[in-house]
Amino acid sequence: MNLNTSIDNWVKKHKDEIVKSTQEIIRIKSVEEKPMQGMPFGEGPYRALDNTLKLCEDLGFETKDLEGYAGYAEFGEGNETIGVLVHLDVVPEGEGWTYPPYGGEIRDGKIYGRGATDDKGPAIASLYAMKAIKDLGLSIGKKIRIIFGTNEETGWGCMDYYFKHEKAPSMAFTPDSDFPVIHGEKGIIVFDLAQGFKDNNGEIKLIDLKGGNAPNMVPDNAKAILEVENPDKILSKAKTYIEGKNYPVEVNENRNQIEIIAKGISAHGSTPEKGENAISYLMAVLDFVLEEGELKEFARIYNERIGFKHHGENIGCGLEDDISGKLNFNPGMIKFEDNKITLKINVRYPIKSNPREVYDGILNNLKDTNIELVEGKGDNKPLYVPKDNFLVEKLMKVYREQTEDLSSEPITIGGGTYARAMENAVAFGPMFPGQEDVAHQKDEYISIEHLLKITKIYAHALYELAK
Repeated sequence: MNLNTSIDNWVKKHKDEIVKSTQEIIRIKSVEEKPMQGMPFGEGPYRALDNTLKLCEDLGFETKDLEGYAGYAEFGEGNETIGVLVHLDVVPEGEGWTYPPYGGEIRDGKIYGRGATDDKGPAIASLYAMKAIKDLGLSIGKKIRIIFGTNEETGWGCMDYYFKHEKAPSMAFTPDSDFPVIHGEKGIIVFDLAQGFKDNNGEIKLIDLKGGNAPNMVPDNAKAILEVENPDKILSKAKTYIEGKNYPVEVNENRNQIEIIAKGISAHGSTPEKGENAISYLMAVLDFVLEEGELKEFARIYNERIGFKHHGENIGCGLEDDISGKLNFNPGMIKFEDNKITLKINVRYPIKSNPREVYDGILNNLKDTNIELVEGKGDNKPLYVPKDNFLVEKLMKVYREQTEDLSSEPITIGGGTYARAMENAVAFGPMFPGQEDVAHQKDEYISIEHLLKITKIYAHALYELAK
């Protein structure tokens, strides 16, 4: 019996286990929370890690919990280690789900839930891929180690801790992006654009402003509450504008207060063009209905220089290169607090660029405004691995053999994966070319067929790298 048939038969035999394990990990709400003793990113991420390590032990692997920050499961022998970097934390669920976001329900052959594709389904697929190699007794000369992170979506504290206490694998891949192979990733910075209010007591007073769930998500919600002396005028003007534009915005009146609620469509912050930004809808309405004041000025500048653009072209940072393409610009969150509006921006800058270029371009663009740029604390630097690298070539070989897709080439992305946490690592799947991208969106799912397919691919990849 050949290798293909052996792995196919093993995956078919263990289908129910793979599906059940995926459902169980999805049911844990592993959004970052307030730190607790032994739970550096809160109870949810810790529970996801603890449950997964127990599953690994049940499957016969050696495990280690690194103080709740991260953990790993491994088997095999040798001086070299092949790593698989996965994460068990998720972004907030957002609104508008058809199925419970933490239910792991199966409908029409799809497992629904936050993290189904990003990155819990692929994490389980990788684990069972390693189990297939172990059970089939395939001859390997290196260790295989799956490393489980718990803080990928919000800070990478998990990987910082891991690599301070453990030796890095010889090479690794992360199943947290796209096929065929991601050999380049743009740099990532998160920063604030802020405007203080000197006078918020005029005819129109801003009571509340908020929107978005995380910087690296296209916001699917945004709301402003205004206290006004003449609500009928504002209400009429807003409704006329919204109907004319057919925007997903509603306006409600409660005595002398007007509530403007915008709805959007969430997407990953690295691909803002795939979503609809609720903050942008809200700012468009505010810009139209307000005639003067500090909120009017903020909304006007937002619409002129950010608006519904996705590449920073109107705010001074429309950078581009021949390796990774255009910069990605996502206004992910907004709030009004302590008499100040803060807009949190997530930027993916081209591989050949740097944060200074981004910041200087925006500072120059905003110098005629009252908006302040507050630089982010860190810089998630770009990743670039040449196409002729051993790891890239081996993974491309496996991908082509398993999919019969001979035309696709290694690609670059705006997303940031664990691959950049170490040397000699790339992203490898789980999404196929042309497949619907549901990461960070409502009704995120992974089909059972897809889950089993990537389990097979990852088994072949691990064997190819470790044999």
